[in-house]
Amino acid sequence: MAEALLQVRGLTRRFGGLVATDRLDLDIGQGETHAIIGPNGAGKTTLIAQLAGDLRSDAGAVRFAGEDITRLSAPARSLRGLARSFQITSIFPDFTTLDNVALAVQAHAGHSFRFWRPARREPALREPARAILAQVGLAGRADVRAASLAHGEQRQLEIAMALATGPRLLLLDEPVAGMGLDESQRMIRFLASVKGRLTIVLVEHDMDAVFALADRISVLVYGRIIATGTPEAIRANAEVRQAYLGEDAVA
Repeated sequence: MAEALLQVRGLTRRFGGLVATDRLDLDIGQGETHAIIGPNGAGKTTLIAQLAGDLRSDAGAVRFAGEDITRLSAPARSLRGLARSFQITSIFPDFTTLDNVALAVQAHAGHSFRFWRPARREPALREPARAILAQVGLAGRADVRAASLAHGEQRQLEIAMALATGPRLLLLDEPVAGMGLDESQRMIRFLASVKGRLTIVLVEHDMDAVFALADRISVLVYGRIIATGTPEAIRANAEVRQAYLGEDAVA
């Protein structure tokens, strides 16, 4: 594995008597696309929230690029190069596609989202925003209200907003969720196009997307990683088949 960009040791999160993340260890290599899979309730979204800084951990440590970021807030982690997309699309529906990305550029530069008006006219914000929209395939939808975009386009927009923060590591929570076949294939092609240039942690139920994109896969069950390996090794792992994939998925 390449040098670890993200190192997680003993990460734990409890909700009352429920242990959602159970002393979890994880290494993510520089430039790696690492998928986290597992059944519903395994703790995948909780883990992503802990890594992003949106959810405080009860125990454990997170190091990013050699720095201990365990106690840093989500904005502080973002400034260091972590960006997150969500299971449920999180955009500004009444703004245009371009405005949404320009706002993300503006926010990363250290300005509050409430000062959004300059983002609508400032070339230093809009030009990089247009370039990012071109990367994700939304150049032709720049002037469309975000609320009018198709679901798949809204997911593309959310990733564009994450890219606008200049991330070194992208945390993606089910990026193809709710997409049709054509939309999901476009998203997979886009994510494949940035493989190696960005480090990606991918939570996803769509096994076609996982096996198409992942360099390595970790399987999470009841807050614990039961296996980590290449897609081929995970397909062949009997414990993984029993716990999650099912025989049909690896036939």
